[in-house]
Amino acid sequence: MTLELLTIPCLTDNYAYLWHDTATDTVVAVDVPDAVPLMRVLTERDWQLHHILLTHHHDDHIAGAEALAQATGAKIIGAAADAHRLPPLDHAVRPGEVLPLGVEDVQVIGADGHTLGHIAYYLPGAGLLFSGDSLMSWGCGRLFEGSPAQMHDTLTRMAALPPETQICSGHEYTLSNGRFALSLEPDHPALLERMARCEALRKDDLPTLPVLLSEELLTNPFLRGADPALRAALGLPESADPLAVFTEARSRKDRF
Repeated sequence: MTLELLTIPCLTDNYAYLWHDTATDTVVAVDVPDAVPLMRVLTERDWQLHHILLTHHHDDHIAGAEALAQATGAKIIGAAADAHRLPPLDHAVRPGEVLPLGVEDVQVIGADGHTLGHIAYYLPGAGLLFSGDSLMSWGCGRLFEGSPAQMHDTLTRMAALPPETQICSGHEYTLSNGRFALSLEPDHPALLERMARCEALRKDDLPTLPVLLSEELLTNPFLRGADPALRAALGLPESADPLAVFTEARSRKDRF
């Protein structure tokens, strides 16, 4: 598999992504908070953009999509369920659909929770998950429209992907999410070690994304609903199920 991935900072703390399939010279963008940074990279690398994938309708993920499409001729792809809130789509997709983009078969995954109609894109060949604002580095998105049960279901399905999957989420929120995790378990060795690494990256103005799913499974409180230590840290009984753990953790994060 010959795929080059770029993490592109946009706005204050957003990320867009570009991948270049060198076997077919196919170039794909995921979310476009601002067209300018992506156009700069495309021009510098002499890449021709073919597709724009959108995860959800929030302006900080789509504001530059139409301008980028007009400048490059790229086709915009997004959720059929969210089409009324997205830029005009060339292809409206539904969860379970598979998109052949270059040599990649891109799986469309339903990701309700942060919003309704949110989707994610999974590339099993390259081991990449573009999760938007659902599963995030060391956290998950706020529940603006969906329920705790919907987000928990989304995260449970993502957590079942191969642990070597690289998570590409939409914001540089790692340090703030990590501070919340450490507020629950201040002496957890894996949390402390991850925080030290991420602080060093940010000190050098480097992104903390992508991040391996295996690290999220170990340190992300929203994926550790079956962990007795986290249940205890949240003051929940041993009988609390993973959804109850998620709901309590999300409620605390909203007040953090």
